Amino acid sequence: MAEEFGLDLEELKQLQNIAKRPRVLNLINSEISNLEKLRDSAISVKPEVPVSVPAPVSSSIKPVSPAMNYVTLGTFSWDQDNEKVKMYISLEGVDQDNVQAEFNPMSLDIKIHDVKGKNYRCAIPKLHKEIVPEKCKVLVKPKRIIITMFKSSRGNWLDIHHKEDKIKPSLEKEKDPMAGIMDLMKNMYEGGDEEMKKTIAKAWTDARSGKVADPLKGL
Repeated sequence: MAEEFGLDLEELKQLQNIAKRPRVLNLINSEISNLEKLRDSAISVKPEVPVSVPAPVSSSIKPVSPAMNYVTLGTFSWDQDNEKVKMYISLEGVDQDNVQAEFNPMSLDIKIHDVKGKNYRCAIPKLHKEIVPEKCKVLVKPKRIIITMFKSSRGNWLDIHHKEDKIKPSLEKEKDPMAGIMDLMKNMYEGGDEEMKKTIAKAWTDARSGKVADPLKGL
């Protein structure tokens, strides 16, 4: 743009030299003055600097992977000695590095990942008795997985799962001692002969009427 103004000024100055009439000279001088201002302005304007747009920054936050699905391994065999319990899980194609084991004093949770496109899990939420977690281990064989758990105390386990004690007196019997005696009399009555049945029936009747303190007295 400044170059164009320079060429125009050059021609106007040539006309200025040949012009004779005062009115024409004034017009030429005025236009020369305007063009000089425009030329100076164009020279002083800095060329546009392209604004650099920052490249998009990729986010370092990884998308949350969906929860893994597991096939439950509920079938296994086991054996024991006085010091340890061993579980045997039949499963081929397992990589030792893909086995995640979590042992607690009264539970275990074994997760097996990426076995022919599937994930497997074997968990016992409550063991029969306590184990020593830091001594427990998992060994992968070509066709099975061996889980070794060391017992907290030596002895024999009746089951690998925790079992509640089945021999528990009922709350009503604990509250009423006579209830247990009445049950015993009933069993004796049902399994006794005619004489026994008559004797128990009489004792039962007396006990209910309050005549005898001990319903088994005299039997």
